Amino acid sequence: MSQLKPMSHMDDNDIPSTPGKFKSSYIHRLRYNFSLTKVTVWALVFFGLIFLSVFFRSPSLSKSDDPTRRALGTNNWGGPTWEKRVRTSARVRSGKGSMSVLVTGAAGFVGTHVSAALKRRGDGVVGIDNFNDYYDPTLKRSRQALLERSGVFIVEGDINDMTLVKKLFELVTFTHVLHLAAQAGVRYAMENPLSYVHSNLAGFVSLLEVCKSVNPQPAIVWASSSSVYGLNTKVPFSEKDRTDQPASLYAATKKAGEEIAHTYNHIYGLSLTGLRFFTVYGPWGRPDMAYFFFTKAILKGKGISIFEGPNHSTVARDFTYIDDIVKGCLGSLDTAEKSTGSGGKKKGPAQLRVFNLGNTSPVPVTDLVGILEKLLKVKAKKNVMQLPRNGDVPFTHANISYAQREFGYKPTTDLETGLKKFVKWYLNYYSAGKKSSG
Repeated sequence: MSQLKPMSHMDDNDIPSTPGKFKSSYIHRLRYNFSLTKVTVWALVFFGLIFLSVFFRSPSLSKSDDPTRRALGTNNWGGPTWEKRVRTSARVRSGKGSMSVLVTGAAGFVGTHVSAALKRRGDGVVGIDNFNDYYDPTLKRSRQALLERSGVFIVEGDINDMTLVKKLFELVTFTHVLHLAAQAGVRYAMENPLSYVHSNLAGFVSLLEVCKSVNPQPAIVWASSSSVYGLNTKVPFSEKDRTDQPASLYAATKKAGEEIAHTYNHIYGLSLTGLRFFTVYGPWGRPDMAYFFFTKAILKGKGISIFEGPNHSTVARDFTYIDDIVKGCLGSLDTAEKSTGSGGKKKGPAQLRVFNLGNTSPVPVTDLVGILEKLLKVKAKKNVMQLPRNGDVPFTHANISYAQREFGYKPTTDLETGLKKFVKWYLNYYSAGKKSSG
């Protein structure tokens, strides 16, 4: 493995945590940066709320006449057969499962794996996904079919459709919500910024609005992101580190999500646990991730762009295998305490947590390529270039001690082992011309 070039470090006492009290020596130096970032974050929050107020349905509209429902593409649900499928999927297996979970973004990469794991151990699971075309919907439909065979029903709909989400809670008393639905991707935010406001802000608020009002309120575990650490140079990243320097709109919406979670916890007593995922990879993964599109390009004999940081420094990621992420999600769900509100009113203090879920072993992207070359038995055509200013950061590294203490989180899969499993899946999934990799 190639040697990582050292990143600049700062002593723990030099950087105050967020949130927390700033030492007096920092007040003058950080006031402008903090104020500007705070304004940016809350501007995004209010943008999301404005989006909600403009596009949500009018009570006077019928289901068929509601333009919002047509725009969200969630008109085709309901009826006795549909309701039966929801209830059956949510049923806890007698003597084994202990919770009934609504999984948003269930046809996504992480959502599929966690939903299957919950079902295997006997928990009730109902998914919801809008099957958008950010990447190939065929892959999402294949994941859906996989879950259907496991007994998991995915409702096709948008989490911004509060009528639909309320209906699901009327049919099932969900004990937990695993909120994974989001607009992913750092670079895509420069092309379609409003999709991030719609999904990551408005969608999160829509879901929380329903959860705060139902009785009993569910405990909520949701996907934040390691991107919230932004321009931090102190590594490894700890949950106590500052997160007020986002490098992308995606990161800013995830940071805003953490502030929104704090608000709903404080006012309504919702139990909320945020998970900061670090570069998740593995079978059934996302085609927009480097390991995935590198594999595709190498097999097709096309060139790949490998980025390097300032002064030819190494770009590295804390690649985390999907099975380890699943264990972290299950541990978070299992240790989530009950919400304390009722009827939209807080009855007492509620649990509020944020965890890093990473592998703790950053690997240079050049090493990732080398492993893929070995597994695919093809030499990559590499084009080394400067890291562009599009939201990507040069280095990620997770401190996972908090998750280890709380629920025994311990990643066990190294990058070569994980990529070997991914490549085996990729070659099988796209073999014999059955499916196109684009």
